[in-house]
Amino acid sequence: MKRSYFGTDGIRGVANSNPLTPETMVRLGKAIAKVFLAHKGKHRVLIGKDTRLSGYMLETALSAGITAMGADVLLVGPVPTPGVSYLTKSMRADAGIVISASHNPFEDNGIKIFGADGLKLSDAIEQELEDLLSSSALDEEVASPSSIGKATRINDAIGRYTVFLKSHFPRELSIEGIKIGLDCANGAAYVVAPQTYLELGAEVVSRGVSPNGRNINAGFGSLYPEVVAKLVKEQNLDIGVSLDGDADRCILVDEEGRVLDGDAMLAIAAIHLKEKGKLRGDGVVGTVMSNLALEVLLRERGISFVRAPVGDRYVLEELTKNDYILGGEQSGHMIFKDISPAGDGILTSLMILSIMAETGKKLSELAADFKPFPQKLINVPVVTKPPLESLPEVETALKKAQNTLGDLGRVLVRYSGTENKVRVMVEARDESLCKQTAQDVAVVLEKEIGAI
Repeated sequence: MKRSYFGTDGIRGVANSNPLTPETMVRLGKAIAKVFLAHKGKHRVLIGKDTRLSGYMLETALSAGITAMGADVLLVGPVPTPGVSYLTKSMRADAGIVISASHNPFEDNGIKIFGADGLKLSDAIEQELEDLLSSSALDEEVASPSSIGKATRINDAIGRYTVFLKSHFPRELSIEGIKIGLDCANGAAYVVAPQTYLELGAEVVSRGVSPNGRNINAGFGSLYPEVVAKLVKEQNLDIGVSLDGDADRCILVDEEGRVLDGDAMLAIAAIHLKEKGKLRGDGVVGTVMSNLALEVLLRERGISFVRAPVGDRYVLEELTKNDYILGGEQSGHMIFKDISPAGDGILTSLMILSIMAETGKKLSELAADFKPFPQKLINVPVVTKPPLESLPEVETALKKAQNTLGDLGRVLVRYSGTENKVRVMVEARDESLCKQTAQDVAVVLEKEIGAI
């Protein structure tokens, strides 16, 4: 069923444009209240956000809709997305809302919703919200004057989340004296990330910790790991950590300034847990975008590799289905399922730091065995998103590309779930072949469905 509001990761768009307008957010607040708070009694919905200017407007509108239905609101302010997942569950809220567009520029914003268990919503519940937003069912439904809810600001949310993060760094290990280069993208982690590392004893050199509402992800964060790479090399640091705007992902930099993506982190964590006998099921979950070299390396170490569609919710589904505890995406979303159901950039960095502390190895040593195949990603702007299998020229181009690559590479084409783009990803042992094949496929896609 075609949806008007929810995409692959909640609602996303340009702030103050449909659907991210105050009017629609009031209706969404009312819809969330109706869906989650159907049983009797007073109820609470927790709202967190990143540092975008539009977050104030959307937060106020959502609060108005929720309180109008008779539910209370807990406002936790700028907190990473995984922090909202944790706080929703620990504070026993009926639902949690994150106002964030992740790694997108400040002009964009979005809404992600968690259930009382801290998990992202199922397709069925999202559809229920869609139906309410698209109908007149909420127009006249409000609480009586005596039953209107209230909004309360929670001032210690960051402290609560910091305690949670620190509690999962093994007590017998230490990062005292470790020098960390940190980039918070001027986003949601600008307080909690440096605070967490400092309280664990590390030395921290920070960038991207001066948000002004308009500079989130602007030349800083996980999309720009060169910022931290330069910092690590110039100041002789032990590790670099680059977070995105809502800190649900991270990219690492080793002490030599080499950038390590989610595939490298997944390899490090999986191999270490396997060697310690702690990798339940001896398997991990990646995505269709995970580098082929990761699958090959893990197979050599006796570790099964399952590919999920892109999106941390799909990684979590496969983890649950296979009873695995570790999964991740190339973009830096990592899930340590026994600790948190949400991708968490700070937690991920702490897990890698704990492996460094336990083994006594530098990050470059831990990552030495993972040598990714050359990979080329091209984003083609599109005006429509017809099924790719309905385009004969595209199908022919894909078959030709795979025949050219053979067993030494692969090609993947998919639509973005949050942008009007089709993504072409090709990987092969031969870098020039990889680039040329990706370009050939992109040319056909641009001709068939490209934006004018």
